[in-house]
Amino acid sequence: QVQLVESGGGLVQPGGSLRLSCAASGSIFSINTMGWYRQAPGKERELVATITSGGVTNYAGSVKGRFTISRDNAKNTVYLQMNSLKPEDTAVYYCLTVVGARPYWGQGTQVTVSS
Repeated sequence: QVQLVESGGGLVQPGGSLRLSCAASGSIFSINTMGWYRQAPGKERELVATITSGGVTNYAGSVKGRFTISRDNAKNTVYLQMNSLKPEDTAVYYCLTVVGARPYWGQGTQVTVSS
């Protein structure tokens, strides 16, 4: 089994910043892609950003230039630095970790952008 522990969500004003973290533990033999998805109320879950084990990144167009994804392979941890946050970034953010070919999801962390 793989456990994912997310942290870093919260309430922030428009234009502010937050940093999300997700640490993977358990039966980890080969972590491939790690990433973040989000789901706003009444909407489907959508891609935010992913990063491969080799460091290749992919971003949704709506966050490109504002968010930065990174990972520490030694710590099996993925990060999401979110800058210039907008109210439309409000959502539950979910960590994704692909071990072998199997995806694992975190429990989600709430990010609220409001004045």
